[in-house]
Amino acid sequence: MSIAEPSFTIGIEEEYLLVDLETRALAIEPSEDILSECERLLPDHLVTPEFLRSQLEVGTRVCKNITEARAALYELRRTVADVANQHGLGVMAASVHPFADWHQLKHTPKERYDVIARDMQATVRRLMICGMHVHCAIEDPELRIDLMNQASYFLPHLLALSTSSPFWRGEESGLKSYRMTVFDALPRTGIPDRFESYGEFSRLIDTLVEAGALEDGSKLWWDMRPSSKFPTLEMRLCDVCPLVEDSLTIAALYSCILRMLYRLRRNNQRWRVYPQTLVAENRWIAQRFGVEGKLIDFGIPAPVPAADLIEEIIGLTAEDAAFLGCEKEVAHAREIVRRGTSADRQLSAYHEAIKGGASKEDALVKVVDQVLKETVSGLQ
Repeated sequence: MSIAEPSFTIGIEEEYLLVDLETRALAIEPSEDILSECERLLPDHLVTPEFLRSQLEVGTRVCKNITEARAALYELRRTVADVANQHGLGVMAASVHPFADWHQLKHTPKERYDVIARDMQATVRRLMICGMHVHCAIEDPELRIDLMNQASYFLPHLLALSTSSPFWRGEESGLKSYRMTVFDALPRTGIPDRFESYGEFSRLIDTLVEAGALEDGSKLWWDMRPSSKFPTLEMRLCDVCPLVEDSLTIAALYSCILRMLYRLRRNNQRWRVYPQTLVAENRWIAQRFGVEGKLIDFGIPAPVPAADLIEEIIGLTAEDAAFLGCEKEVAHAREIVRRGTSADRQLSAYHEAIKGGASKEDALVKVVDQVLKETVSGLQ
């Protein structure tokens, strides 16, 4: 039976950290007016509180293509940054603040977050991390599940391109995405299960709800999931990127991968579905090394530079990038590989400052300043 081609419309969600511009530390109790002012100025988009008061989340409207997504994300970042500046705060689009301490932070007083704080204790109290989520519309639920099974293979490659969290509580973590180690302490995270049908997926959710483990599918926090609110396949693995063009590249690549997999199915072909353990191994390598690592090509099997595998993905999805009108954004992945991700730039700024005689504390402030600058770069 043929399946109608999905619309592949997209939506991008980003989580930001609010920073005190005097101390460069996280703002422990930012004004509630920031949120209300952003909501008033951005009626077509979503601006919501996050678990910690030092964070907020934005979401674009449904976008037909990457051009619309660019305009929406530019408007969101620019407006939120302007409002925050009026309150003496800056906005960081990075997944971890380099020297914040979670013991000092407070969670947002909201029923949903109160319940999460009560149930999960220290695992969420230290959740001072931010991510980027990309929704891609796959209207047919059976196709949504089929593409999720196949697309999981590509998640580590997207994570490698996004890494922006090399520090934790003032120390080099040795990882390009330390955020993942924090998030993975929560239940129902990681590479999604494989399902034979949407019905099988729905039964899993029903079982967890009936058992009292969760209220609904929104608390299924896999790296990719069928959205509980929209007819989309939601990718949740990536760090948030300071440079907005990097965010758009990841969103474009994700959409192209899904369209490529749909195209294969239309031609009675499919991508091989690999065991979770193998995909999780590449996930770890991406978390540890970012674009400088060697991910495993399971077809060989052998480690291959991430740069080579990303180039391969660009080739595999060339037809789809042309169809979706995002060739420039997909090609920008080569630039990310060439100059490194935010994690690489943060580490470089830190070590250059130390080499120049700065104290550890001052060097970390340099990192904050770099990320603050990059977050709003080119938005005017």
